[in-house]
Amino acid sequence: MMKFNQIVLLLAIIAVVGCTNKQQEAQTEETTLSGLYKSDFETLVEGDSTDLYVLTNANGVEVTITNYGGRIVSVMVPDREGNLKDVVLGFDNISDYMSNDNNLGATIGRYGNRIANGKITVDGVEYQLPQNNFGHTLHGGPEGYHKRLFNAKQSDNQTLVLTYLSKDGEAGFPGNLDVKVTMILTDDNAIDIQYEAETDKETVVNLTNHSYFNLSGDAN
Repeated sequence: MMKFNQIVLLLAIIAVVGCTNKQQEAQTEETTLSGLYKSDFETLVEGDSTDLYVLTNANGVEVTITNYGGRIVSVMVPDREGNLKDVVLGFDNISDYMSNDNNLGATIGRYGNRIANGKITVDGVEYQLPQNNFGHTLHGGPEGYHKRLFNAKQSDNQTLVLTYLSKDGEAGFPGNLDVKVTMILTDDNAIDIQYEAETDKETVVNLTNHSYFNLSGDAN
């Protein structure tokens, strides 16, 4: 009985120490200007890692982006008094993006907007796509790019390059499509988004970003 009690006590001590270490890590981790913790955006999706990337310019403007869905999470810009405010809608953790059906800040593809009845004809062949909007296909369907994990490479403080291979037949669309999205935070406080795509087969493509702007900058 004494040996069992000692084991239980040891496990309890380990649990307390582990909890304390996590609390200390949370207290020492720096937040972004918008109050985000990078660790809240770190998880695994089919074995690959999600992350939060931070762009800043010479004026102190900050943009945060997650490679899950190629999403703009926050945009901190100065208001008329020079105070930085977040002017886009977004969640403060990756779990909410993954558990809620939403397009907040997402890179949209393979085809932005609605496709009537979820049907396209390419090179004489009709394709039936998954329908997710009253019998139509909206923003690439229920498993569009907003739910895909992009490869991310940040070359400097102001540039993030996202790439993704959309395979032939994914979401019903024909052809392999290599997608490249370059996001640049310029020194005139603009976000320059450049889209590139290459395919090995006739297909349709219409890429865009789906940020919701809240120019009042309040937290609601």
